[in-house]
Amino acid sequence: MDATAISNRLALAHRLADAAGAAILPWFRQRLDISNKAASGFDPVTRADEAAEQAMRAILADAVPDDAVTGEEYEATSGTSGWTWVLDPIDGTRAFIAGTTTWGVLIAACWQGEPVIGIIDQPFVGERWAGSPAGTVHQRTLAGAGTDQPVTTAPVTTPAEAILATTDPYLFSGAEADAFARCRAAARLTRYGLDCMAYAYLASGGVSAVMETGLKPVDVAALVPVVRGAGGVITSWDGAPVLPLDPAWDGSALACATPQLHEALRTRIDATS
Repeated sequence: MDATAISNRLALAHRLADAAGAAILPWFRQRLDISNKAASGFDPVTRADEAAEQAMRAILADAVPDDAVTGEEYEATSGTSGWTWVLDPIDGTRAFIAGTTTWGVLIAACWQGEPVIGIIDQPFVGERWAGSPAGTVHQRTLAGAGTDQPVTTAPVTTPAEAILATTDPYLFSGAEADAFARCRAAARLTRYGLDCMAYAYLASGGVSAVMETGLKPVDVAALVPVVRGAGGVITSWDGAPVLPLDPAWDGSALACATPQLHEALRTRIDATS
């Protein structure tokens, strides 16, 4: 991996985000046919999810045919370059079909399994976060506030100062639910239902911490470079690195604004009472 390869793939990731947004927006806040991918429960997919991933895969097949691709809606393809793209065309499909704006396009480029480049894009609102080894930048394309503004996490070091987020507290059960309850009780404020946008807001200094479990690789790969590039910390709940393409990763994520806050919440996760 060299600087040129990173720069080229970062530019390519922006192209993918543009294409995905163009494919998605005609479907947003329209009456859609919704399919359920789950054998039990509800795991929705729409034509917008499929169209966005198809658009991104077509660009990748032309631009970097030797890169591997893993996506939410279609079978993975292998590669020989050492790079793997991880695509979630709409993270937060439930939010999408409800007409809210807490969904986003997630795009990651991983080098030998390590997430190096990540994009969180919200095309309806016109906001994009791009993380790489150079840092994390925020683009606000629709509000006219300029582009490529560097962002950093907030200097929050204790749970008493923290804004904690998770997508849905009812997704936790047993010991996980108890651990989340301990962290929630210690936090200043807790917000729900933000999906991937919670990590974007963490990078920009709003949300202080995000706790989630049961994640898939497509849910989290793009988030790692965004959080790290803004100065934050993201690990699994046990403190191990988040390596989404590694079968040993347990599907959990704890993202925090500072190492001190991360350690304080890890202590509460590990507590037995």
